[in-house]
Amino acid sequence: MKIRVYFEDTDIGGIVYHSKYINFCERARSEVLFAHGLSPFDSTTNSGYIVSSLNCNFIKTATLGDILEVKTKILNKSKVKFTLLQEIFKENQKIFEMEILLVYLKNGKPSRLNEKFLELFE
Repeated sequence: MKIRVYFEDTDIGGIVYHSKYINFCERARSEVLFAHGLSPFDSTTNSGYIVSSLNCNFIKTATLGDILEVKTKILNKSKVKFTLLQEIFKENQKIFEMEILLVYLKNGKPSRLNEKFLELFE
């Protein structure tokens, strides 16, 4: 997914705030689901994916007006959780990477993952 860096994403010097990279990754994950008629949360079954942990590596900066590309792939999965690698590139150069562990909850309890969801990231 491609994302443009807007003024709201930056500090006074035009450099992207560190937390915005995590927002960009969240947006990319959600857009994959929306594009296939799915959602990260289903109010009818009170289920969804929550972040259990994440590990970020800030490699280089992005600035106002940059076009970034977020790439996502599954690193591993179990019955109720999975780990994604999300990378952000600027002009084909990696500037950020994050491993994020997501857990599927239904009615507040860990539940079996939706295989259709996982197929979208494989």
